[in-house]
Amino acid sequence: MGPEPQAAINDVVVQVYAAGFVNTELEWRSTWADRRDRDRTPSIPGHEVAGLVIALGYGTTGLSVGQRVFGLADWHRDGTLAEHVAMEARNLAPLPGDVDFTVGASLPISGLTAWQGLFQHGRLQAGQSVLAHGAAGAVGSMVTQLAREAGAYVIGTGRAADRQKTLDFGANEFVDLGSDPLEDIGAVDLVFDVIGGDIQKRSAALIRAGGTMVTVVGPVKARPAEGLAVDFVVESDRAQLSEIVQRVRDGRLRANIGKVSTLDDAVATFNATGRRAGKTVIRVLP
Repeated sequence: MGPEPQAAINDVVVQVYAAGFVNTELEWRSTWADRRDRDRTPSIPGHEVAGLVIALGYGTTGLSVGQRVFGLADWHRDGTLAEHVAMEARNLAPLPGDVDFTVGASLPISGLTAWQGLFQHGRLQAGQSVLAHGAAGAVGSMVTQLAREAGAYVIGTGRAADRQKTLDFGANEFVDLGSDPLEDIGAVDLVFDVIGGDIQKRSAALIRAGGTMVTVVGPVKARPAEGLAVDFVVESDRAQLSEIVQRVRDGRLRANIGKVSTLDDAVATFNATGRRAGKTVIRVLP
């Protein structure tokens, strides 16, 4: 066991009950280096957390010791696959008592990515159409549900086996990327891309004038002819986290949790190959 992290100015220390991670984290530069590109190994991965505040740094406002919280830790700092994490208070939001820690830890990256892509970058309006790639996945299922709730028509994509899950999360239509021609979809207002490559290129051609493609897989390679292309990296946002968890509480939004494992099994879970159905969550405390 390492020493317990200390709370710097504006930090809190969270006792971790559950943590989420993204299976590409070990390939990110920020996992191994700080903002000035200096080595910061050994590194603790994981950036999604749900737990209890156990210490407050100087200047911290809005949170109290003993409070249930969840949020998204900084990419360039040690993460949440540990018993404690020190992180900026502003990256956390209160976790209501009736939302399980496992659910709380599954929400930050997927929920904020969907929220920011649809509403901040995509400026989604009621009555518009959304092409949601990977709609049965952790991000795609959030995109589907939030877009439907906002009054959009959602076309979800995936593999043949994803059809029922995609429709269960509220997609109006399902497109099998293995066999259905994307070109048959017709014009859409917003494409939410989590795949890139050829799928991104073919999707760009579907965006109607004034529409938007948002992507989370790096700089856009294929731009819509008469629309906007935006690539973004998700950021923590307390107000948005609160909006998301409120929707979970009242049944408008369902978490998409795949494998839940213990901290002891985390390395095996990290190294697992094959497809992941939904969000992977590590339970640190029972």
